[in-house]
Amino acid sequence: MTNLDILQQRIYDTGRLEKQVAIWRFLQKKIVFTNGCFDLIHPGHISYLSQAADLGDVLIIGLNTDTSVRELKGKGRPVIPQEGRALTLSAMRFVDAIVLFDEPTPIELIRLVQPDILVKGKDYKTEEIVGYDFVTKSGGKVVTIDLLEGYSTTAILDSRNSE
Repeated sequence: MTNLDILQQRIYDTGRLEKQVAIWRFLQKKIVFTNGCFDLIHPGHISYLSQAADLGDVLIIGLNTDTSVRELKGKGRPVIPQEGRALTLSAMRFVDAIVLFDEPTPIELIRLVQPDILVKGKDYKTEEIVGYDFVTKSGGKVVTIDLLEGYSTTAILDSRNSE
């Protein structure tokens, strides 16, 4: 198996992810879930995701599809197509699984994964995070992580466009 094959194995569809989550649960792994667009990976993403991974044994990322990124961020986004964004995330040694989602929110993925810890950036109010009610009622925790100042894909693109 090549290194590229290994990376591609970390990109799941929901059916395969459901089976893998059952294995991780059987092994009593603490599962952490986060989601986002992760367009133009930058140090802010790496800091955020590495901190999320430190909270448990397994890090699962719900990745917005190209269609949902366009709906959230507007025309011209994403810069990197979903396959490239997924592959880039899979190359991070602390990322265990990436699964694409096309819905407006990741709530169905959160229900599928039933994470022990749901993570978002501190730019979100904890109680307003999608999945907060489900995760806390299931005995899990919702954690917000400080964002690395000065890094944002939108800000990077805006600064390039203003030159």
